[in-house]
Amino acid sequence: MTDGVDSANTAADRTAVEGLTVEHRINPLGVDAAHPRFGWRTASRVRGRRQTAYRLLVASTPDRLADGRVDVWDSGRVDSADSVAVRYAGPGLHASTRYHWTVQVWDENDRRLPEAPTARFETGLLSTDGVTGWDGAQWISMAGKAPNSAGSPLLRRQTALKAGRVREARLYVSALGVYDAHVNGRRVSVTQDGGTTHELLTPGWTNYDTTVSYFTYDVTGPVVGEPQVTLAAVLGNGWFNGRISDNSVYHSEEGNRLALKAKLLIRYEDGSTQTVVTAPGDDWRATDTGPYRADDIYDGQTYDARRELPGWTANGFDASAWSGVEEHDFTTRFPESRLVAYPGESARLMPAWDRGPRSITVYTGGGDFVPDPVRTVTDPTRAATTHTTLHPGDTAVIDLGQNLVGVPRYTLRGPAGAEVAFAPGEMLNDTSAGADGPEGSVYRANLRTAKATSTYILKGDPKGETHQDSLTFYGFRYVSVTTTATVTLTELTGRVATSALRDIGTVETDDADVNQLISNVRWGQRGNYVWVPTDCPQRDERCGWTGDTQLFSHTGLYNTDAVAFLSHFQDILIDSQRTYGADGAQFTWIAPGARYNEQVPASGWADCGVVVPWTVWQMSGDTTLVDRSWEAMTAYMDWIRARTGDTYAGQGAIFGDWLAFQVTSTQLISDVYYGYSARLMADMARATGRTGEAHAYEELFAHIKRAFITTYLSTEGGRLTVRSSLGSPPPWTPGGSPTQTEDDSQTALLWVLKLGLYDTEVQRRALVELLVQNIRNDAAYKAAHPDSTRVGHAENTLSVGFLGVNVLAPVLTEEGQVELAYKVLHQDAMPSWLYSVKNGATTVWERWNSYAKEEGFGPVEMNSFNHYSYGAIMEWMYESMAGIAKDPAHPGFKHFYLRPHLDPTGRITRVSGSHRSPYGEIVSEWAVRESEFGHRVAVPANSTATLRIPTSDPDSVRESRTPLSRVKGVKYLGFEDGTASFELPSGRYELTSALA
Repeated sequence: MTDGVDSANTAADRTAVEGLTVEHRINPLGVDAAHPRFGWRTASRVRGRRQTAYRLLVASTPDRLADGRVDVWDSGRVDSADSVAVRYAGPGLHASTRYHWTVQVWDENDRRLPEAPTARFETGLLSTDGVTGWDGAQWISMAGKAPNSAGSPLLRRQTALKAGRVREARLYVSALGVYDAHVNGRRVSVTQDGGTTHELLTPGWTNYDTTVSYFTYDVTGPVVGEPQVTLAAVLGNGWFNGRISDNSVYHSEEGNRLALKAKLLIRYEDGSTQTVVTAPGDDWRATDTGPYRADDIYDGQTYDARRELPGWTANGFDASAWSGVEEHDFTTRFPESRLVAYPGESARLMPAWDRGPRSITVYTGGGDFVPDPVRTVTDPTRAATTHTTLHPGDTAVIDLGQNLVGVPRYTLRGPAGAEVAFAPGEMLNDTSAGADGPEGSVYRANLRTAKATSTYILKGDPKGETHQDSLTFYGFRYVSVTTTATVTLTELTGRVATSALRDIGTVETDDADVNQLISNVRWGQRGNYVWVPTDCPQRDERCGWTGDTQLFSHTGLYNTDAVAFLSHFQDILIDSQRTYGADGAQFTWIAPGARYNEQVPASGWADCGVVVPWTVWQMSGDTTLVDRSWEAMTAYMDWIRARTGDTYAGQGAIFGDWLAFQVTSTQLISDVYYGYSARLMADMARATGRTGEAHAYEELFAHIKRAFITTYLSTEGGRLTVRSSLGSPPPWTPGGSPTQTEDDSQTALLWVLKLGLYDTEVQRRALVELLVQNIRNDAAYKAAHPDSTRVGHAENTLSVGFLGVNVLAPVLTEEGQVELAYKVLHQDAMPSWLYSVKNGATTVWERWNSYAKEEGFGPVEMNSFNHYSYGAIMEWMYESMAGIAKDPAHPGFKHFYLRPHLDPTGRITRVSGSHRSPYGEIVSEWAVRESEFGHRVAVPANSTATLRIPTSDPDSVRESRTPLSRVKGVKYLGFEDGTASFELPSGRYELTSALA
């Protein structure tokens, strides 16, 4: 045993401790957790590298992290392999304080690894009452401004700084509404991808009556060296004041006044401090006469550049003629509302993903919508840089090539007073009956009542004027531009905004259509992970629908670093449960509370409150969210039991299997989700030491299973039938969807197999055969089921809706029907995943048939072209196609499976997959060349994997020329059904095997 670092080991294997996080974030500001969670990874080329002990060091300065000088907390050596969510256990942390930390790690040989980098975190105000630590800061509004009156409030305060050198400055800020904050003329920014960027719509969306978020910023740069400091902000309506929040507790028919709350903390080199806070009085001034004339989440933004007030955010501006401010009544209306540090990453603009024009088509005015060949540019290279002059009556249609979410940034030249309207949309009109304009124009009927328009009024600057909205957002691929006077558009960029900031997973194949589907899934997640996981980003909805969230959560966590994002949404859902859920116990179908709140049973949606904590735990290895949600989850489960008693039926499911082409009864959907949640509760109870509750939920599941089999499984006439027609269809089904329930529906069969809701293996085999026949949908099947909706669809098509889509391919694979799973994946007839790809989609659609080149647009009342639910197929792509699969018995990929399933159709012969787990990057890349299978894999240090590799002969599985079974550290587990299994220690492997 030695405490010294082995220098030979360091040079030879390049082992490093990396990826240091606090609360699942990198060097976070504003941490309010009393006992923050630390995490780290070990990267090494050495086979079998694993951690056997760690020592956490936390200090006030980096130099004090050296041995013997630590002044905050030294955990001492802890003999443990834990490196995920390791709790701080030192003395109480101080508010507004930066801490530095590192970790020492010992390997399997009891050698200490090279020093980890020094990381940091900074506490927030460590309070939730809105008073403690805020130094008297209050919610302030512009005096005398009526809600919904024209003009966004602009607020500012200029203050002299004390004599002395500024060491650091922090801004703590929130808004009732949304804010753009400025310090000394600079808009507050955040770090991203090695640079800086701006956030969009901070502080995000919560149930304001119970929780409001604040943010912390390092604003030292703008303050240092200045004799004075000006703190300024623009306020927008956001979600606090708009029809999106109809039916919420805090909504007001007369409108809600907007408010700002802020504290600027300045520390000087001599140890003294100074604060600038929001409070009534003459120090703060406000006006609504500036350029921000109107804003709404649904309707867009109007900006009048003629009203700009140069320098109003900087020192020296004369605001003496502005109005005063007054205290907002929020704390009187909602005295129990908590003001908390935002626990994740904000939604922000991501420059790396911005999109420029792929084409610009100019249509001339008059009665005809005719392209002007002179001004139309179809070459993408030219379109990105062309200058387009528009006259009144003209319409420019700009194609960005990608459906995205964010705001357009544009540069214009023209006369003062010219009004230019940018109307974004997701599709172009064709000549079908569903079109809402001439062919080639931007289709916007699916926005319903959302006006979604960015309006800019020029000030007449001959050098050009550049603008991008900051108080709203849009979902769009295309932009329609019209003007009231002759203007020249010199630049337009689609600026991408998202909370899905870091991609941590990839899947790529040699099939272009499948790759496009993967891209569509990723872009759909980016566009709908904006503060909360929304159902759509474009129309008059944009809400946190919980069904969409839960079924996509696995895919979401494979793709992006979304643990903090989904954990925060779970907190919002718990708030919503207490306020909007039936009896304060039902998880709601939407969160935060918004215009669609109703206390109606909605299994599959409500179960999000159980599914998300389980999924976050499985993908991260962190049980914190399970513990934090336990009371709410048990309240929900107890509520269902109280409603249905010993029938062991679910609560009901108003949406059923939403938008399915084969309808399953809503009660069956509810019953399977009741069983699913019971099973997940048992898992989580065992993982968190709740042994008695684990047994109780296992017993509950057994009762649900027995009741389900009795109710739905029929053996009448010697034929097994799942009576999925028993009960009612969803009470409201959007136009174009079938309404008659059917027995043996795909979704019913899938869930029965997934949960094991049968008695014997004979029944299981019969259920699999029923499922296979349904999906194959050949002539014989159609002849035997003449009244089924399957008659109208092609062979090898799916017929599931939202609640079957993430179950289909995994169940087929688990049941040995891999070829059929791939056939369904490759299908491009309707309904199928590639149907939208064939019809030009660049994001996932809400409906399987949202649009067809032959038939036009789907029903306008429910037709989003950016709706990620069906993208949940990507979970299967990671786990079964690429072969990176979690092991539920060892959450967080402490142990996992490498189990690629080859494509028996032969269309896919190469797959590259990776996922950065809590332990490091997992890689699974395979290719089939004639009769040989090549497989490159990487197992991160401190984890292990079970490899299941296809082969005709286990002895042919080799690393270089050595049989894998003889490689040091590898354990051969056996051979069955053309698959050889091995236990792999960490490391990188280049493998080959012989195929039949």
